[in-house]
Amino acid sequence: MILLKRELRTLVTGVASGIGRSVASSLRDRGDMVFGVDYQSGEGWLKADLSIAAERERVMQTALHELGAIDVLVNVAGIFRPTPFGESTLKDWQSVWEVNLEAPIDLMSQAFSSMKAQNFGRVVNITSVHAKLSRQDALAYDVGKAGLEAATRSFALAGAEFGILANSLAPGFVRTQMSLNENGIDEADTEEFRLQYIESGRLPLRRASQPEEIAEAVLFLGGRSNTYITGQTITIDGGLTATF
Repeated sequence: MILLKRELRTLVTGVASGIGRSVASSLRDRGDMVFGVDYQSGEGWLKADLSIAAERERVMQTALHELGAIDVLVNVAGIFRPTPFGESTLKDWQSVWEVNLEAPIDLMSQAFSSMKAQNFGRVVNITSVHAKLSRQDALAYDVGKAGLEAATRSFALAGAEFGILANSLAPGFVRTQMSLNENGIDEADTEEFRLQYIESGRLPLRRASQPEEIAEAVLFLGGRSNTYITGQTITIDGGLTATF
């Protein structure tokens, strides 16, 4: 039986800033009961290191205790570390995959029984255009995001008969802390970005997105209005991957 009327009980990771903060705020505005998690300390969310399996179990158990069940899981938390071939090691790659790949898969697995029990669930995983467009220094990040999209499809197949829908959102350039360079300047405000993406026509909409624009898509995919989209990756990149 599909849940009706009652507010959705939602777990969101990476809520301290950027996309995660916008998603959590938008979901609360919708009326969801939101349980937030982040690596940073702050009020209004649980501090946890998602790279550690025991911490992920603590997150899920605390969320279930606070919310009663999990209706919606939104995996936003992610990190980027330069990992070029020849200059990085397996240990370097794994440090990225622990957060960007293992953590969301583990949380999906742990949330599955709760969603299955109520015959309803929505999962939205934030991936990236890096899942299909590679960068020389982003080996671990690229592989992690591609792997998460594959895991999302697998989860969608497992959950389909139980009313559980799972999808990925793949943003392009987004104005968040992750897009700030060493001088604290957003990459979208640099001359290099203007020449490489704006003047060249590679980015048709000629700007980076705002976190709120990504949150709008999460609201739909992670809500009751989405009744038939599952196992998909929706790209939100201003037309970046439509060009060559």
